[in-house]
Amino acid sequence: MWQIKKPGPLHPFFGDADDLETASEARLPANVDRNTDLKVELHKRLLDLINLAALDTMSREQVESEVGEIVHEQLALQKHALNHEERKQLVSDVLDELLGLGPLEPLLKDHTITDILVNGHSTVFVERGGRLVETPVRFKDERHLVRIIQKIVAAVGRRVDEASPYVDARLADGSRVNAIIPPLAVDGSLLSIRKFAKIPINMERLIELGSVPEGMAEVLKAIVAARRNILISGGTGSGKTTMLNAMSAYIDGAERIVTIEDSAELQLQQRHVARLETRPANIEGRGEVTQRDLVKNALRMRPDRIIVGEVRAGEAFDMLQAMNTGHDGSMTTVHANTPRDALSRIEQMIGMSGIDIAPRSARAQIASALNVVIQVGRLADGRRRLLSLSELTGMEGEVITMQEIFRFKLTGRDDAGAVLGHFESTGIRPKFMGELADHGIHLPAEIFRPDLRIA
Repeated sequence: MWQIKKPGPLHPFFGDADDLETASEARLPANVDRNTDLKVELHKRLLDLINLAALDTMSREQVESEVGEIVHEQLALQKHALNHEERKQLVSDVLDELLGLGPLEPLLKDHTITDILVNGHSTVFVERGGRLVETPVRFKDERHLVRIIQKIVAAVGRRVDEASPYVDARLADGSRVNAIIPPLAVDGSLLSIRKFAKIPINMERLIELGSVPEGMAEVLKAIVAARRNILISGGTGSGKTTMLNAMSAYIDGAERIVTIEDSAELQLQQRHVARLETRPANIEGRGEVTQRDLVKNALRMRPDRIIVGEVRAGEAFDMLQAMNTGHDGSMTTVHANTPRDALSRIEQMIGMSGIDIAPRSARAQIASALNVVIQVGRLADGRRRLLSLSELTGMEGEVITMQEIFRFKLTGRDDAGAVLGHFESTGIRPKFMGELADHGIHLPAEIFRPDLRIA
């Protein structure tokens, strides 16, 4: 892997030779790092010795072994004394710059972190347990941060520059990424990473976390199995995609599923899944493929169910058309704070499709296509919960009729600040019980008793 080469242009993975110092800053404040000069010196030497073309053909373990050897040799030549732990940390820092995302690597490896929020090169926050905390992670400078952003978006064929200063992308594990750079970001580039669990969170895990009561999980399973069309509503970070992933596990493995997303992040476990992802316009403003284009194309792919990661615009109309024309059991999510608001947003999106349709006709399409609206939310203590399950029952005049079947009732907060409450039935027996029976699914009648608290 290593060979002597003549000095030349710096590899884009590295940028300036002094960028290596940032790796240690992922763990310690800048004023604590006493070895910065050593890392800068070592980084310069590595650029002269590394055969960068060989990196792609080697595993991380092989690269780590080679880097460890050269670090040891250089330290011996330059008479720098480091103990075993310091040398191990130095090798790890070099590898993060070579193969990973530099200072972000320790945060990406930390399974307790759900969100990483970079506010310029010198400020990084993370979310743990639903709460934001500042970290000592630092980038060398703005140029270093932008290089890491470019590395992320280039991996999925996207770009960010002055002509296109913001971008949505994803990491290899499906984690969602949004980046926005100057001049739109006034105080330095902003990077947000919504991490996804290495192992998808299933319904059993949601029950364990207290997000969904066990009795309600049985109802959700029945709704999916009976091919009801489902809209999952919630605010930003409320767990809509997690709920969609968990519920999708109940889809029969014999069905053909087509997923459509802006950034592919759904983690369906079935074998027969066709995944589609949008594409932004190129530098000349051409070649854009929208979610609406993909929904239209999906109808020609013989899907049993269509899952749209999130509807935001005119694709809502085409999604409703699919639900109304034989693709029962389809699912999607929408940003909204209540089930009624979710229906209003869908109606507004129909107007964004460019099709001249009367408001009453639009509402009739919604009432005919959607069967169930599930509201999820993030409570004051940071925990995410299923808050409501409602059923659409039709139209009365100009209004879509909807009845709430189950809801989460808040009862207060404990001394530690945790939200207290329980899930209860409203006492209304849903109309979809007939469809469940047609599919051989029978829920116990007592689950709909108005005095029942669902555990």
